[in-house]
Amino acid sequence: MRNWHRLLLVIAVMLGLAWPALAQQDVIEPLPVAQPYPASEAEMALNRVFLDVVQSVVNITVAGNRAPLGTGSGFVIDTEGHIVTNNHVVEGASYIEVTFYDGVVVTAELVGLDPSADLAVIKVDPTDPRLTLQPVEFASTDDVFVGQRTMAIGSPFGESFTLTTGIVSAIGRSIRDVQGFSIPRVIQTDAAINPGNSGGPLMNMLGEVIGVNTAILSATGVGSGVGFAIPADTVRRIVPYLIAKGEYKHSYLGITGAELSPSQREAMRLPLDVQGVMVADVVEGSPADAAGLRAAPSRINTPFGRAPVDGDIIVGIEGEPVRRMNDIVAYLEANTQPGDEISLTVWRDGELIDVNVVLQERPRTFNLNEDS
Repeated sequence: MRNWHRLLLVIAVMLGLAWPALAQQDVIEPLPVAQPYPASEAEMALNRVFLDVVQSVVNITVAGNRAPLGTGSGFVIDTEGHIVTNNHVVEGASYIEVTFYDGVVVTAELVGLDPSADLAVIKVDPTDPRLTLQPVEFASTDDVFVGQRTMAIGSPFGESFTLTTGIVSAIGRSIRDVQGFSIPRVIQTDAAINPGNSGGPLMNMLGEVIGVNTAILSATGVGSGVGFAIPADTVRRIVPYLIAKGEYKHSYLGITGAELSPSQREAMRLPLDVQGVMVADVVEGSPADAAGLRAAPSRINTPFGRAPVDGDIIVGIEGEPVRRMNDIVAYLEANTQPGDEISLTVWRDGELIDVNVVLQERPRTFNLNEDS
């Protein structure tokens, strides 16, 4: 009996020594958590704007013969089911699928395309009981300024409803459309814009749309910090035509031009107060040709290459001063329609003259040498 008691005592002692060791091995404490971080008012405001505006943003998936599968973004502009996106997102699509932030997936039909502005309108069924259509609000392009904070919502690389932020890096930029013509007044931003962001909104910190994300400038096509957006005023002007008629007709002048360099000014002995755009070439059969605008007949050597001289210099359009080719394109885009007559103020043979031009519809041929 005494031996039995000793055995129990030994077992008890062994268990007492073993269990703490086992307990120490089983309980692995997680890394400590820092004190709760109080979100700043700016962060909370950004989150509130995102949660509000993202209800208007959609992910777009398309299928078609030319592009078997593609994705992009868009946003709702009215309660009738119209959604704005890029032309290059949906052009050639035979099937369009739209996904909303709440997960509802519906099909959409193509309403209108404008390759020249890289804009398109698609439409979902507004009577679908699953949908609560929340239109965006637009800001005026005139209120956009360099340094203004921006936010973009889209689906970069298929990652739906991604928020990126940045600033307006520049305004009044110009990019080329698929036909080689200039798109004026484009907004440049450093908010991350990648494939899949196309067609999504670029917004100010109030959640108002200031542009439609359309392109990035990069050798690889991704992540360069240089993104571009079609300005809101251009969208507001063109989209009603796409809804009503399925297309938008752009005015066409038919010239190429360039800002005057010191070398050109010296060669032509221009007065200091003559500022404008040298007409380098006039497209045969164009409105400019019909109006008698004169292209530069010769070229001179400059430190930066050959430059046109002795052609007409456009110094004004409808009384508005012209300094860059983009000024002409921007005026035509914002203020004219095919068939309108405009007055150009031209420096020719040492004097200012007025040249009246009747604008035509922009041709649909691809030609990188035509600016307006």
